Amino acid sequence: MSTSFRVSESAGRRLVARAAQEGTSSTALLNRLIREGVDQLEHPGILFRGPIHDRRAALAAGPEIWEVVARLLELEGPVEQRITVLSGQSDLQSRKIRTALAYAREYGMEIGARIGRNRQAAEAIQRGEPI
Repeated sequence: MSTSFRVSESAGRRLVARAAQEGTSSTALLNRLIREGVDQLEHPGILFRGPIHDRRAALAAGPEIWEVVARLLELEGPVEQRITVLSGQSDLQSRKIRTALAYAREYGMEIGARIGRNRQAAEAIQRGEPI
């Protein structure tokens, strides 16, 4: 979808400067900022970490979303029981775990792919293979 936006002169300068600093185009940076910004508005308590080529959703002052989901998948029992167990085993409040799950429900394929890549890397390390 092609859309035209007008931004203030100062915002435009900052966008161009930041894009140059990151080695990307202003359009690519703006797309990322819009996606991440809207996701943060829709999922309060979520922020994004990592380099441009590997951005990951995370809990503010907490682990990445895929890490929370992966740990919950390792536990047994109904979801609420898993949340209680994880909260008891970690510094995560159940409210934050539910925030992570809400984000994961919307972006399940992305989170599942990240979990899969992490498991493959861990298995390769266990076999003594370079990753």
